Amino acid sequence: MSAPLLDIKNATQRFGGVVAVNDVTMHVNKGEVFALVGPNGAGKSTVFNLLSRFYTPAEGSITFDGTDLLKLNSDQIPSLGIARTFQNIELFEQATVLQNLLVGRHRHRKTNVLSDIFFTPSARKQERQHRHAVEEVIDFLDLQAYRDKMISGLPYGVRKVVELGRALATQPKLLLLDEPASGLSVEETQDMAFWIEDIQKQMGITVLMVEHDMGLVSAVSNRVMALAEGKELATGTPAEVQSHPAVIEAYLGTSGIQKGGTADKKKTSKGAAA
Repeated sequence: MSAPLLDIKNATQRFGGVVAVNDVTMHVNKGEVFALVGPNGAGKSTVFNLLSRFYTPAEGSITFDGTDLLKLNSDQIPSLGIARTFQNIELFEQATVLQNLLVGRHRHRKTNVLSDIFFTPSARKQERQHRHAVEEVIDFLDLQAYRDKMISGLPYGVRKVVELGRALATQPKLLLLDEPASGLSVEETQDMAFWIEDIQKQMGITVLMVEHDMGLVSAVSNRVMALAEGKELATGTPAEVQSHPAVIEAYLGTSGIQKGGTADKKKTSKGAAA
């Protein structure tokens, strides 16, 4: 059996007296969609921040594609092929959709300042390559109508798709999706499920996502890990995790873990906006 693309072993993260992630071990295989679920405060986003190297764990190890992530700084992570979206959309408000997506091409930049200033043949060639890659993402996410529009004037649901597009423009090996369905309508969540499936199957990108919408999780995930108070409760298929006694107890009194959420396999549209 081949080694996992992402391997986290015994990771622990403390903030003062609070243990946000408590001895968590997990692996993500190449080509799968893996979801982290759990109540608010379970440690899901902290795991993402460990992977992004915003935090350094007090204990444990994190390996990506054979590289020890704990030896790297946060600005070195994209060059490995890890891209991320955020719960709170992080886009350049006074730039167009196209310009925001081109930012995602930064890790592929091979020219220097002088060649860019004088727009040498090599710089022009690279610019064409970046534009072609971004146009493919625009077509994939049906963002043609928004290409030249400012981010500040776009609806929330379209902004979420643009942020996904910027991450895809980096051509990642691993895509970290932090609550991709948060704030989306039912139709937009169905579209997001459609795109995640295509990202996995057509682009061959491995996906690790944090999500509360169990309809979306059930629709697209191969495996799921449930966390509560920083600890692993269960790992398995979406059905196995949802029926696990410890998970049911953690969610007691909430509706987030119930089946029949907003996303399902019968997607009807690729459109970015409802």
